[in-house]
Amino acid sequence: MTKHIAIALLMGLITSMGMANAAPVGDYAAGKQLAEAVCAACHGSDGNSAISANPRLAGQNAKYIYKQLQEFKSGTRVNGVMLAQALLLSDQDMANVAEYFSKQSGKVSLSDPASVAQGQKLFMGGDPSRGVIACAGCHGPAGLGNRFAAFPRIGGQHADYLKQQLKNFRAAGRNDTDVLGIEKRRNDSKNKDKKGMMQHIASRLSDDDITLLANYITGIN
Repeated sequence: MTKHIAIALLMGLITSMGMANAAPVGDYAAGKQLAEAVCAACHGSDGNSAISANPRLAGQNAKYIYKQLQEFKSGTRVNGVMLAQALLLSDQDMANVAEYFSKQSGKVSLSDPASVAQGQKLFMGGDPSRGVIACAGCHGPAGLGNRFAAFPRIGGQHADYLKQQLKNFRAAGRNDTDVLGIEKRRNDSKNKDKKGMMQHIASRLSDDDITLLANYITGIN
């Protein structure tokens, strides 16, 4: 099974690279104007959201932001609020706002000292006995992501947002039937009927694992 996960990771990397290369060149000034007019209410004018349920976009990988906006617009990633916003954006608008947010300085939150050691162990080393792959393998030891592959920056992200996204991936990875379909996140998979890398990984995480990881990741940068 671990071999299958490794293959899924490789295929995800190849897929992300192909999608990431399709973005137009972003215009910082145009992106700033759009971000302040449209995105600031939920994400903050500089991308540092004050609401823990809304992601911090400051310092995020521009290719990743562009990819997510594309997928909100197509319905590949399901979110009613973001669908309404993305429908109004052209490909160039998406590239512009992605460029702007990527150049902002991201903030971090305080990690829970009681869980830092356990969270760090899981983040850096995973848990081979359960087939849990280390987060650092794709997102880097500081959670800065991989710009080339369009893997997102997760370091400093709100813990509440991280928890919810991991649970959304887990619900899709396990084909859970006790949650609403809208809560399942499938947009890491190239084919909608097959599991993507985050769905595979999250399917092996317990609620405690998710809490430990989120509390650790929110404090690194």
